[in-house]
Amino acid sequence: MSNQGRKNPRNYKSFLQLIMISATFGGLLFGYDTGVINGALPFMERPDQLHLTPVTEGLVTSSLLLGAAFGALACGKLADRYGRRKMILNLSFLFLLASLGTTFAPNVSIMVVFRFLLGLAVGGASSMVPAFLAEMAPHEQRGRMVTMNEFMIVGGQLLAYVFNAILGVTMADTGHVWRYMLFICAIPALALFVSMLVVPESPRWLAAKGKKNEALRVLKQIRDEKRAQTEFNEIEAAVQKDSELEKASIKDFAAPWLRRILLIGIGVAMVNQITGVNSIMYYGTRILEESGFGTKAALIANIANGLVSVIAVVFGIWMVGKVNRRPMLIIGLSGTTTALLLIAIFSKILEGSAALPYVVLSLTVLFLAFMQACVGPVTWLVIAEIFPQRLRGLGAGISVFFLWIVNFIIGFTFPILLSSVGLSTTFFIFVVLGILGIGFVYKWMPETNGRTLEDIEEHFRSQYDQGNTNKSMMKAQ
Repeated sequence: MSNQGRKNPRNYKSFLQLIMISATFGGLLFGYDTGVINGALPFMERPDQLHLTPVTEGLVTSSLLLGAAFGALACGKLADRYGRRKMILNLSFLFLLASLGTTFAPNVSIMVVFRFLLGLAVGGASSMVPAFLAEMAPHEQRGRMVTMNEFMIVGGQLLAYVFNAILGVTMADTGHVWRYMLFICAIPALALFVSMLVVPESPRWLAAKGKKNEALRVLKQIRDEKRAQTEFNEIEAAVQKDSELEKASIKDFAAPWLRRILLIGIGVAMVNQITGVNSIMYYGTRILEESGFGTKAALIANIANGLVSVIAVVFGIWMVGKVNRRPMLIIGLSGTTTALLLIAIFSKILEGSAALPYVVLSLTVLFLAFMQACVGPVTWLVIAEIFPQRLRGLGAGISVFFLWIVNFIIGFTFPILLSSVGLSTTFFIFVVLGILGIGFVYKWMPETNGRTLEDIEEHFRSQYDQGNTNKSMMKAQ
């Protein structure tokens, strides 16, 4: 790109847009792979197919989530070592391979193995793509760019629900229709690989690896000339400060101020999952069947969940630049917990009633409106923002590991709970967890809106230094 091209605001803004769209294909794959199981399960469980029980149903669903936990943990560290872009490219191959593996799986064991491999790719994408986008974005656009990944996740889930409904209704008599549902995932995997070929590496990662000329060159492609130089100087200063420390490792989090950041990251990640969102994203069709819908009607009705999720995320992306992160998350959690409380109450009061399926559908839609507009965008944004540059990949990876482990536990136990204690009691459990989540955010989560990544790091450092100064003064007195 020429110097003249770099100075043209339209050119660098367009290139930044291209980077955002390319990287967020990882989010689309994340969404499709987690959403497709929702409609595939009723067909997989048939006796002439994989003949699933509540336990093997939970295992097929949650094996992806267990893989995602380890994918997030491993890929975060690998991204710090080899670069964000290179790792996202490698993940696209894994997405493709595992998608084909699940499509042709002859039995539950093979299905679980390939779902686990698919999970490694999903987990890697979930920890790396937001961190990559946070490093590429100007600070005033960071909220919008990182939450665009959330839009692609729910967009992928909506696509999965739409294809599930089309295939499930038109090919209901074809037992192996679930294989067609799973095969479609190979298409965005190819799109991710091709689009990432034109995307540059993160300038912050390049600077951290001593490739300063390359870092400045990338910054000039995505900022105007003057701002690129100013931002490069800030990054260089942060890298210099980090270089005085040893190589990034888990031991770094022994430092009290870094341990606090890690605990906040893990806490925010777990709060995202204890809302019970993925019980609805993975088992939405099953919940609607349990309420009284038939399989075909449940598949079609489930599209409403996907559609509301997409609309809510668009609203959330608009809101995240205007509203502070902390109150936005508290409002979202209050809404999701209230919706689940109403589902639990009405499942008892209207049990066996013709109105129950429609009431449950309305309340799952309300739940997802709060979840995807407030809770989802803020979760991924805060995890991408709070860690210092040197530990961003590792810190985000550990936080997202815990997100997926909680997701795995919920994904595995939900069908077992549903068949043993019923819909109402299951959702009452999520209500209690939701209240605990609100308490955590209120007490511990800091505000990151309107600050550069370097400012956020400095805030945590100075807060710790100030705390130490106050303790010293108290001892002196």
